[in-house]
Amino acid sequence: MNAKPKATQASKPAAPKKAVRPKANAAAKTAKRTKLPTAAERIGPIIGALTERYPEARCSLDHQDPLELLVATILSAQCTDVRVNIVTKTLFQKYRTANDYAAAAPAVFEEEIRSTGFFHNKTKSVLGMANALLARFGGRVPDTMDDLVTLPGVGRKTANVVLGNAFGKDEGVVVDTHVARITTLLGLTRETDPVKIEQDLMALVPRAQWTLFPHLMIHHGRAVCIARRPKCGECAVAALCPSAAV
Repeated sequence: MNAKPKATQASKPAAPKKAVRPKANAAAKTAKRTKLPTAAERIGPIIGALTERYPEARCSLDHQDPLELLVATILSAQCTDVRVNIVTKTLFQKYRTANDYAAAAPAVFEEEIRSTGFFHNKTKSVLGMANALLARFGGRVPDTMDDLVTLPGVGRKTANVVLGNAFGKDEGVVVDTHVARITTLLGLTRETDPVKIEQDLMALVPRAQWTLFPHLMIHHGRAVCIARRPKCGECAVAALCPSAAV
């Protein structure tokens, strides 16, 4: 007598899958929090708290004069300041004037800055900038926004770095990835374009602090408000931040 065949697993109807509930995120937590003051009301306390937390906040690119800072800032694109400082420690001993850079052999200069990345474009920018300084500004770095942005490899962000940190002129707010990310989290801007973010920040931040403000954001972004693992429990401005997961 043949044994009765067993029912196969396939013959049973599949159990409906449970819906996966999304994890609570910062936005969800924000909705439950007490409404914060406006950005204009919070900006002063934010700057005050971060200034107290980071009294050493300053430009982290090593330099002795405007030309060194200009070169270092061009080299810092898509590169860490730590790496740039390693490269410029030797570079600045060899190249001291715009004439020195203008006379550099491109192939040699590329090798000297190779570790900063994008060395072909950066060589073109630095040597082109040096030649423009000689042709139009007597070899000296100009101290106005209008003049600086005419130089090869120099946009508004680079010009702001040089004007604020080499000349002590608050002409704008530097917007890098740290500044863009953290000011968005703080609810100081809703823009994504760096130019529009800068306009929002210039309207909020007192002009005398335009140069300091991005240094505070950068220090905070490196130490506490880290992109992938923000330490909201250690944040000096968590109570002023609509995105704080606390």
